[in-house]
Amino acid sequence: MNKSTGKIQLPLQAISLTMGFAAWTAISPLMPFMTDFEITEGEKSLIIAIPVILGSILRIPFGYLTNVIGARLIFLISFIFLMFPIFYLSIANSTTDLIIAGLFLGVGGAVFSVGVTSLPKYYPKERAGYANGMYGLGNLGTALSAFLAPPIAMAIGWQSTVRLYMVALGIMILANFFLGDKFEKKVKAPLKEQIIQVSKDYKVYLLSFWYFISFGSFVAFGLFLPNYLVSTFDLTPVDAGLRTGTFIALATVCRPLGGILGDKLAPLSTTRTVFIGLIIGALLLSSNHHIFFFTVGCLLVAICAGLGNGLIFKLLPMFYTKEAGTVNGIVSMMGGLGGFFPPLIITSVVASFGTSKPAFLFLALSGIIALITMFWMGKKEESVQ
Repeated sequence: MNKSTGKIQLPLQAISLTMGFAAWTAISPLMPFMTDFEITEGEKSLIIAIPVILGSILRIPFGYLTNVIGARLIFLISFIFLMFPIFYLSIANSTTDLIIAGLFLGVGGAVFSVGVTSLPKYYPKERAGYANGMYGLGNLGTALSAFLAPPIAMAIGWQSTVRLYMVALGIMILANFFLGDKFEKKVKAPLKEQIIQVSKDYKVYLLSFWYFISFGSFVAFGLFLPNYLVSTFDLTPVDAGLRTGTFIALATVCRPLGGILGDKLAPLSTTRTVFIGLIIGALLLSSNHHIFFFTVGCLLVAICAGLGNGLIFKLLPMFYTKEAGTVNGIVSMMGGLGGFFPPLIITSVVASFGTSKPAFLFLALSGIIALITMFWMGKKEESVQ
């Protein structure tokens, strides 16, 4: 692959990820506007979490298939498919409709595995952190939904706002058709054999656990914050959307910085430092629920989760080459699933204790466990210190 091709594919695939994530998280910022039918708090949590399921599980086959048939075809097929649940969402008139649409919108989250598998083919290994980090800017799609969907819904209604996603998807279908790399290097290896092989490697489990926490925090906060800020702090839907968008944008901008830091510094040691910051942010959220301290805690989690996401995907290419698509899929799947449980847990905790503080304490404890495993891995893998 020549350098000029890489320069085209990086922005194209990053913008494609942006569109995928925008579609994936379309429901959450619009939910405060869905007042034409009744939705209970428990149903809201389930509807918000549902898109994460398919968006996580499909990351393994998407990563594998990217190596087999190339990123261009995967993006094309994904965006054509997403047209259907987006349209169905625009005519939804019950919680069942929202759950069905949300499930299949998960395809938008699954496309994350495409770029992290494809783009390292265009860059030397020492620049893998940069490539994957810049691709990760596509997470801004979640922020775009949070920033733009509420004010547009105020002006034209939430159903018409959803239909605008179809226009954006159409543009990305054309972009990938004409600009996608038709001659991307293919890597063919039996998926079953790859899974069996990597399942014997302890590093896959640790990297998955770390990403479960860092990317899971990013996804979970992005999904539950709009409704949570409205119901807990009595903010307007537009204000809640702006605050959520700020969290997502900050975490997303920090992701490529994490990859670059991993290229220049000892990646594992840097990841440990970042997780200490995430633990502090979670402890702040669990100890004080004033809007100011809640905001500070959220911003600290955003910075550290974003840096951690970039650092973990800097570590992956250092350990895996031929199995990169499968491992990327496994790790990114676990990261996505990390965003599924928190909205449900928070709703359950609030119902049981009248406060969400214990849920944030659980995040801090998970970070502490991850930190311990990082020190243990550091003793076994001195080359990534």
